[in-house]
Amino acid sequence: MEWIKLSISPVKDLIAWLHGESKTSNIHRKQLLIELRNNLNVFSNGFKNNVPYDTLIDMLSNDAIQQAIKQNFSFKKLQGGKIESSHVRDDRNKRYVWWNAEKLIDKIDEKITELKSIKKMNNGTVKNTRNNIPLMLSNLYFRMKLLADFVRSA
Repeated sequence: MEWIKLSISPVKDLIAWLHGESKTSNIHRKQLLIELRNNLNVFSNGFKNNVPYDTLIDMLSNDAIQQAIKQNFSFKKLQGGKIESSHVRDDRNKRYVWWNAEKLIDKIDEKITELKSIKKMNNGTVKNTRNNIPLMLSNLYFRMKLLADFVRSA
């Protein structure tokens, strides 16, 4: 999980900001921000404690995303508009410029679901899979970080 090393300090600030921002009356927005905060905390603490990928995947959640989708929540309420280059702090996220919050959340949800499915298909572990799990997790982490940066930019 060396890929997370350089971004730990900014994530601490994002996590603290998400904690404060989650005090909102919109229940779906609140749940989504709390879930984003918790997932970023999982990555941060997982890195600090050298947690195995299997444990990391088990601890990631997309329940709030699924609930918001079922309730037809407008993800514009998280942050309207499109991601601009000024929102991108990591070069690897430049490909998401001009995406909106809904499209980015859809990709986050898809990746969490995919990781959990791969683990289930391989007897509860990702150790001997042919998938590049470190790359998949790093992409997920940087997408979540971008979403938090984007929402924070409001």
